[in-house]
Amino acid sequence: KKHGDERRTEIIDEEAEINIEDLIAEEDVVITVTHSGYLKRTPASVYRNQGRGGKGRIGMKTRDEDAVTNVFVANTHSYMLVFTDRGKLYWLKVYEIPDVGSAGKGKAIVNLANLTAEEKVRVLLSVKDFDPNVSVLMATRKGQVKKTSLEAFSNPTQRGIIAMGVPEDDELIAAELVSAKETVFIGTHDGIGIRFEHTDVREMGRQAYGVIGIRLEEGDFVVSMIASSNESDTILSVTERGFGKRTNVEEYRTQSRGGKGVINVKTIEKNGKVVAIMRVEEVSDVLVMTANGKLIRVRSQDIRAVGRATQGVRLINLDEDDKVTAATLIEPEVKGPEEETPTVH
Repeated sequence: KKHGDERRTEIIDEEAEINIEDLIAEEDVVITVTHSGYLKRTPASVYRNQGRGGKGRIGMKTRDEDAVTNVFVANTHSYMLVFTDRGKLYWLKVYEIPDVGSAGKGKAIVNLANLTAEEKVRVLLSVKDFDPNVSVLMATRKGQVKKTSLEAFSNPTQRGIIAMGVPEDDELIAAELVSAKETVFIGTHDGIGIRFEHTDVREMGRQAYGVIGIRLEEGDFVVSMIASSNESDTILSVTERGFGKRTNVEEYRTQSRGGKGVINVKTIEKNGKVVAIMRVEEVSDVLVMTANGKLIRVRSQDIRAVGRATQGVRLINLDEDDKVTAATLIEPEVKGPEEETPTVH
């Protein structure tokens, strides 16, 4: 007899179910995507606020010619809906995206989701659940828009699903979550913008093609689409040469979808064409990224609100061979009264 008394603990054969998510700290992270499809996440706290006109810091080691094309902010416990240029949708958990430090290269998206070699990631939408009262509004480079219920995207499949029918000569470039009485703003590379009610676009099935959102002039294309539910929101437009322009939403009167729009930014050689547009609330920071991998974080309230058809102010000082490729909103930092942020070269 090996033991002096009866066993006091009960042995259970069933495996304990450990939810990996419970082991992951819940935090906001910055997700970057490169031209050739590398993805990584970095804690949002890594990017310190630098003030307007700073030089920025190196945010990502990219292979030659592999510029960062998109920057997104998400929570580690959210789903990432990955929309590609061909209108397909794939699912990821945010914590599955590797955290490789601010200068790391990241992991090829094809190794995280089953994209085909030809597809490029265009939009990442962060969602906690698939609310039936929420819709996804999508837009293409050529100005088409389409709306589908978020619930239609609630069944992840390994191979991905079609979120929007996209013609061969077009590509999906934007997707937004919309509900209730939001208005939609579509902005173009040449500095044109149109604002309309999202209810102008009726809901359609997953595989349907879009309807006209904006009529484009020859050579122009859509760079961003944003949804806004508050007249006090401002629209921030960022240009290639590092300029930013912030304008109240109400300065853009609502039109019917499918119009030609109005001037949003006066694009000249000094400020360059528009590369990103975002909705800015009272207090938020903006993360601006350049082709050479530099990042600068700017407080939106440091960019004064101006009228509609203006050039904007300088956000980032660029080297001659560099240009802005992407920008995104990020939660503002909480700083102590004595803390100063050094300019990082």
